[in-house]
Amino acid sequence: MRKLFVALVASILMTGFSANANTINLSTADNVAVSTIVQEDDEASGESVSFTQELKTRFIEGGPGFMGIVLICLILGLAIAIERIIFLNLATTNTKKLTDGVEEALANGGVDAAKELCRDTKGPVASIFYQGLDRVDEGVESAEKAVVAYGGVQMGQLEKNVSWISLFIALAPMLGFMGTVIGMIQAFDKIEAAGDMQPSLVAGGIKVALLTTVFGLVVAIILQIFYNYIVAKIDSIVNDMEDASITLVDILVAHKK
Repeated sequence: MRKLFVALVASILMTGFSANANTINLSTADNVAVSTIVQEDDEASGESVSFTQELKTRFIEGGPGFMGIVLICLILGLAIAIERIIFLNLATTNTKKLTDGVEEALANGGVDAAKELCRDTKGPVASIFYQGLDRVDEGVESAEKAVVAYGGVQMGQLEKNVSWISLFIALAPMLGFMGTVIGMIQAFDKIEAAGDMQPSLVAGGIKVALLTTVFGLVVAIILQIFYNYIVAKIDSIVNDMEDASITLVDILVAHKK
């Protein structure tokens, strides 16, 4: 009887110990799971940092010196590019419609009607047409010379300030490279002063130096895209001007006959 009682007590104690052990294991597993979830949440929040915030952080790390100058190049370049794009879009004219209108006006109302139509139409092509029509009384050759001369003036207006954009395109990466060189020099100065080659001494300087180069190249790439668009737009308008000028001379020759 005593042996049976001892065995019963022993089995109860073993059962309790096993339950406690399972509880401890479960609580440990829960803690690991919670810590894993928190870590994953932290990583997710770190990955959810927006591109603009990252760009701002890197810009600040690059230092206010050369980074500020590169930013000024970007702002000025974009301002000129936007102004040129707006001007060129306003200068774009439907040359086919204008040519047909001038030809019809010459046939019905004469030179004055054609000049009035050109005066009311915006764009360099209409201005060239007006100059040619204004000299038509002096002969077709005089009108043609006026068209060619005023075409050069209008081309200069189209290309106004475009050279500044190309300057900023060249200047931005050069400023970035200069910041890189200066940052490397500062890093080597720290090594010389410490008398020991420690990565912690030069890592910050090299990082700042490389950031200036990166931002300089980014600015140059952005402005280069706008520059190529502006040049293509100017070439398109100039081609329209040349074709329209030839057509106008033919119309004036036919009108004189």
